Amino acid sequence: MLLSVRKSIAKFNDRLVELGIAIGSGILMGTAFAPIDAWYLAWIALAPLWYLICHKPNSLAIGYGLAWGIGFYGLGLNWIFGIHPMTWMGVPFFASLGIALFCLTFVTLWGASLATFWSISLKFINSKTYQNPIARVILGTACWCGLEELYSLTDLWWTSIALTQSPHNLPILHLGQLSGPTAVSAAIVLVNGLIAEGCLAVARYHQQARLIPKLWKASPFLGSAIAVIVILHLIGANLADRPLVNTPESSLNIGIIQGDIGNEVRHNNLGYQLAIENYTKGYRDLVKQGVQAVVTPETAFPYTESQIRYTSFYQAILDQKVVAFIGGFGEVSGATNNSILAIDGDGKVISRYDKWKLVPLGEYIPFEQYIGKFIDTISPLNSHLLAGKFAPVVNTPFGNIIFGICYDSAYHEHFRRQAQTGGLIITASNDAHYGDGMPAQHHAIDLMRSIETDRWSVRASNTGYSAVIDPHGRTQWISKLNEFAAHAHQVYRRNTQTLYVQFGNWLTPLLFAIGLILSFRSSLTSKI
Repeated sequence: MLLSVRKSIAKFNDRLVELGIAIGSGILMGTAFAPIDAWYLAWIALAPLWYLICHKPNSLAIGYGLAWGIGFYGLGLNWIFGIHPMTWMGVPFFASLGIALFCLTFVTLWGASLATFWSISLKFINSKTYQNPIARVILGTACWCGLEELYSLTDLWWTSIALTQSPHNLPILHLGQLSGPTAVSAAIVLVNGLIAEGCLAVARYHQQARLIPKLWKASPFLGSAIAVIVILHLIGANLADRPLVNTPESSLNIGIIQGDIGNEVRHNNLGYQLAIENYTKGYRDLVKQGVQAVVTPETAFPYTESQIRYTSFYQAILDQKVVAFIGGFGEVSGATNNSILAIDGDGKVISRYDKWKLVPLGEYIPFEQYIGKFIDTISPLNSHLLAGKFAPVVNTPFGNIIFGICYDSAYHEHFRRQAQTGGLIITASNDAHYGDGMPAQHHAIDLMRSIETDRWSVRASNTGYSAVIDPHGRTQWISKLNEFAAHAHQVYRRNTQTLYVQFGNWLTPLLFAIGLILSFRSSLTSKI
């Protein structure tokens, strides 16, 4: 009886240690995100979870995956807690604290569900490919990529592990030109899988063997992992070294205004007045520098399309005759859009982009007809916005432009579709609601979109980071946080079509096909 109790306690302690390893490796992956930027840790941080799942037939795949996901997404998305306190919106302190904790918990668990589903999938794959580790590595990689693709179709998406490499590892980010962020994620998972399989090979070798023969069992996998890292970085470096052909006729001298209007004053009369003053001043200063167009951040003007014409900024446009891309609110059939309005020198709205991917609970209520009344009691929203169209063609005096507003940036397919006709990326955002980690990650995401589509990107953010990024992901200019800035920069429109822009995510189905073929061949061999 006593021996049985001791065994149960020992087993329980072992499980706790294993869960600790899982959550610790998830945290390790989270440190690869901006602003910590330990991007190199991403190449080993998934391996412990892989090992735990495949090491024992009775592994707690659900528990390990959930623990890893909580560590990863909890750290990587902790900036969400920066929405607290929302007292400036009239939300009481403790109610604001409750909302912030709920948001952080929900998005963490939502992200962790991806790691959980993957862990369950890997356990199943392991049971079918026990004798074929290469098939397991490829299928495990394909499953991760497939889940990321599925999650990117939902209204809550931000954290592809490809983001761990941005903005620092530019060679590997150039794999995005081949098959989008999936190519980068696949590289990371593949290497982690090979490392884990090397450790598994050692663990599964008979206990009586000496140390050197046991370690030798890992050498094919660890050697393959090193070879994959080197080869993929060489491929990416080759793509990154391709010269940018910038012709004079494709150039555009564009101005960016970072208004630095804090949330504390943003939605009162003082904030309205400060916005008009800052953006009007910035516009006139940039026109003096010879810009051909000016970009302002998301909802820089808290006015609708019809109200903007009564502002001094609008009068400045009429005086100076320079196109402005204004963050404001569009109107359609009595509803309101979060929009970028293109206003020409005659004061006409010649085109408009409406934000496609709205923030759940921040800009609209999911399943509003069912839970709308309840959400209204806990949400600081005063009104709900109408979403725009997916990947529209937006024509301007400078040709078709690829637009995105804030949360749109996370959705790579939205930019890929626009890049088939657009020659320049313009994104507008307001990241002042969140912690400092959010602007850094947002910049890193837009940098990925620029590389994937081979386009120059112009970012205008209310409090930072505003930036200019070239098609190779090199940040040509970036603002400081929480400072007013008015910057002019020469950018270039491009009509190149990367493999990714042309064909999208072709890599995931290819990985599934290769993995299934290897698995099928292995099963046939074992029967013979």
